[in-house]
Formats: sequence, structure tokens, C-alpha cells
Amino acid sequence: MSSDLRTPATPVGPRLGLRANAAQFLLLVAVNALVGGVLGTERTVLPLLGEREFQLTAYTAALTYILAFGATKAVTNFFAGTLSDRYGRKPVLLAGWLVAIPVPLLLIWAPSWGWVVAANVLLGVNQGLAWSTTVIMKIDLVGPHRRGLAMGLNEAAGYLAVAATALATGALAARYGLRPAPFLLGAAYIAVGLGLSVLLVRETRGHAHHEAATHQCGAHHGGLTTRQVLKLVSWREPALSSASQAGLVNNLNDGLAWGLFPVLFAAAGLSLPRIGVLAALYPAVWGLGQLLTGPLSDRVGRKPLIVGGMLIQAGALGLIAGGDSFGAWGTGAALLGAGTAMVYPTLLAAIGDVAHPAWRARAVGVYRLWRDAGFAVGALTAGLLADLVGIRGATWAVAALTAASGLLVAVRMYETHVGRVAARPAGAA
Repeated sequence: MSSDLRTPATPVGPRLGLRANAAQFLLLVAVNALVGGVLGTERTVLPLLGEREFQLTAYTAALTYILAFGATKAVTNFFAGTLSDRYGRKPVLLAGWLVAIPVPLLLIWAPSWGWVVAANVLLGVNQGLAWSTTVIMKIDLVGPHRRGLAMGLNEAAGYLAVAATALATGALAARYGLRPAPFLLGAAYIAVGLGLSVLLVRETRGHAHHEAATHQCGAHHGGLTTRQVLKLVSWREPALSSASQAGLVNNLNDGLAWGLFPVLFAAAGLSLPRIGVLAALYPAVWGLGQLLTGPLSDRVGRKPLIVGGMLIQAGALGLIAGGDSFGAWGTGAALLGAGTAMVYPTLLAAIGDVAHPAWRARAVGVYRLWRDAGFAVGALTAGLLADLVGIRGATWAVAALTAASGLLVAVRMYETHVGRVAARPAGAA
């Protein structure tokens, strides 16, 4: 009997591709939207909760919840990839939802800021397990040719949900107060997400194994240890490590925007609904933009979008730092979202391009470890700088760092997309 993998009449393993797995892929898009929605419950409300109910006046102290979230999520991302390879994707996804259950309850009943920090430790575990796993599962399903589109759809769903929830919680807080109404929405997301994951999500590890068995190209073989993968993604491999540092700086920006921009806007006298609009605008453009930039990276390559996106983010941060009106801040937030949309799905697609299917989940985990460490680095850096030179001074400093990150990618990273690669440098092998 022929074993020709190209013969559709005699499939040897799971079918790869977006069309062949459309129902399960779209279900995972919906699940990731719920994951993003849980995160979005904090974007507008929590910075103001710290200032108004817990009287946190030092920016460094106020950003401890983002520090706790980022550090926990970064470490959890690493273990999500390793555990997904060892035990399968679905058990890790379910564990992520179970960990999230206490989060809205802790935020609603928190008598002190320590409870808020504890809730964000759990939130970091939830996001690290659940979001990482939906990324890995979509890469498993779609195969090697449409990763940019797959990551664009995944990240768009997550961050559009962040934006919609930030807007909704701003309106709820304006009408009903900062607690408990905004966080009840998060509790509903968790219940629906857990139910869908238990009843309808199917395991996808077999798709990765099938792709690994038919994998014929790439600079790296499949038999790498976790330590070797960690070294490659962190510093040894030019494209993987360039993606890691750009991801870290990108989320450093997000930590700044999440923790300090609502305080900046409130100090200027903006109302809660208008602060909610600005808090939602950035992730809304980010989310919608990824529907275009993900597939665009499949056409023009990964590197141009990553470099351009980082430089646009730097300019947007400068505009926000120098602005003093709703219009200027809205323009800056929209540009920040556009630059992030160019970078976010493209970095994940680049990781998928280079990593062998046998250790791709671990590579995604290591990349997301560095990327989400940016939340912790951003919270600490932005808080210290804001206490020293104010929020605007901190924003200018982060803008300069973002520009430097984009230039480093321009110098060090090679093109990774299979349709655009001319020749990889010797150091990439």
C-alpha cells in the first residue's frame, strides 16, 4: 500500500490546514477571546481602584499588581509549553481556566492591595496556561503555510475582547462603582470559557506529531532538550532571540500603558467613560489590525512588519508623552495599537517558522516567557521612572528603548517565512 502523504484518499494522520480544521480553529478563537476578556476587566478599573480606594500614591507601589502578573505569566508560559508537549494541550488549557475561578472574587472582596496582587498572580497563571495553549493549538492545526493568518486571528480575538471589556467595565464603573460590577463580567467569561473547553475543545498534540513526522526542512533537528531550546530562543539563534527581545520590549510598552496611562488621563480631568475609551482604543486597534497584519506577514515576510511596528510604537509613545488633550492621546493610542498589531502575531509566526514541530511548543513557551517578562520589567521600570521624573518622562524613556529594539531587529534578524527566505546566515544553523 502506498504511503505517499500527498494522496488525499489515504490519509496517514491528522489533516493540517485552516480549512480542514475550521470548526475547531474557530472554537479556539472564541475561547481565546474569553481569555482576553478576563484580562480586559482590569485595564480601566484597577489603576483607578489603587489610587481611589487604596490610596496608593507612589507609582512603583501601584504597579505591583502588573509586576506580579507579568512575572507569574512569564514563568507559566515556559511551563505551559513544556507541559503541553508532555501531557497534551487540553489538560493545560483546563488547568488555566480552573486557576482563574478565584480571581474576580479576590478583586471584588479585596480589603487590602495585597489581595489585588494575589489575584494577579493567579491571573498570570491563567493567562500563561490558557493563552499559551490556544496559540500552540492553533499552530498545530493550521500547518506551516498560514501561521501568520492563524496568529492574526488568535491575537485579534484576544485583544478585541480586552478592548471591548475595558470599554464595558469603564461604563459599568461609571454607573455602579469600581466594585463589584466590572469584575462580575470576568466571572461570566471564566464560566463560559471553562464550559466550552471541557465540552468542545479537542486535543491537537497529534497534529504536531504528524507534522514532525513529515517535516523535511529547517536548520534545526527535532531532538533538542528543553535546555537547548531555551538557549536557542533566548540568545543563540538570531531570529528566535531577536523575536524574544522585541516581544519583551513590546510588552514593556503594554505594562506602561496599562498601569500609568489611566492615571495620566485622570489627572488631566478626563471622565471615567472617556478614560475607558482611551483604554479600549489601543487594544481595539491592536486587535482589529492583526486581522490584516497576520496574513500580510505571510505575503511580505515577518521582518519588515516587526521593524516597522516597533518604530511606529516608539513614535506613538512620544506623541502620548507630549500630548495634553483627548484628541492627541487618542491618536497616540491608535498608533500604538497599529504598531503593536504589526509586531504581535508576526513574532509568534516567526517562532513557528524556525522551530521544529517536535519542540515548537517549548519554543513558544520560552518566547512567551521573555515577552511577558516585559510586563514585570515594564511595571518596575515605568514605576521607578514615573516616581523620579513623572509619567511623561517615563513614557519618553520607554519610547527611546522601543526604537532601539526595532533597530536591533533590523540589524540582527533574518527573514524567516518559508516563501520569503533567500538564504539563512551561517549563525542560524
